[in-house]
Amino acid sequence: MRLLIPRLALLGCLSAGTAVAQGPFATAGATLPVLTYSSNANSSDYTPPAITPPVSLPRMAPELALRAYHQKAAIQAAALTEYSSTTLIRAALPETSQSGEFELQRHYSAPRSLQFKAIKFIGDGFVKTNIITRLLQSEVDHVQKDDLTLTALTHANYKFSSKGTTNIAGRTVHVFQVKPRKKRVGLFKGRIYLDAYTGSLVRAEGSAVKSPSFFVKKIEFVQDYADIGAFTFPMHIHSEAQARLVGRTVVDIYQSDYEPVSSSPVAAQQVPSL
Repeated sequence: MRLLIPRLALLGCLSAGTAVAQGPFATAGATLPVLTYSSNANSSDYTPPAITPPVSLPRMAPELALRAYHQKAAIQAAALTEYSSTTLIRAALPETSQSGEFELQRHYSAPRSLQFKAIKFIGDGFVKTNIITRLLQSEVDHVQKDDLTLTALTHANYKFSSKGTTNIAGRTVHVFQVKPRKKRVGLFKGRIYLDAYTGSLVRAEGSAVKSPSFFVKKIEFVQDYADIGAFTFPMHIHSEAQARLVGRTVVDIYQSDYEPVSSSPVAAQQVPSL
């Protein structure tokens, strides 16, 4: 799993084009109605569909939810071959009152192709050139050149500690504190939130443990996710950085209109055995 943590102010992103893998589970607290019916040639004998009481998904223990999350991540990594989405980036330099908004079309093809097509830009040219454009270029470079396993949200890179449960947008989630095993660019310390009924990643938040550049002193972020069909994708990330040349930098990235393509519909819909 890779997180979209912008390396603000002339930097880039931790994420490649892919996101965490998810299975075809309902959201927390959701129910799955069971429909039954029968019919024959004689319409008078027709029995209309009957709705039986919904079957609720069982709530997972924290360790089970974390295991489900990692299994889903493996499924998505294997099944997701490409996707397209609409990306809206809003960047601001509060100290100079400069800002810009860039809308683009994003297209990712596994394993190392990420392209953007500009739709429209509104705002300050300095923000476009020195913040947003460089942010996009660094994300492309990351997908094409970096070893993505080194920043994945796995046991090889992080220690996970259960910190209880909470509620996010009506969903019961398990909270895990995450600590990187090494001080490496692309890793963060903070928390992740997993749906207690499905193991889906709902939110990640924290701060980068190592600055990717001398020009950036600190990066903090909050990123929210949503299930799109059999997969999970980032929907919004809010991040702030302290840069030596331009001061505080605030970036919001919104993703919408996802159109994922799977190489294996069966694999994409597989429910991991727990």
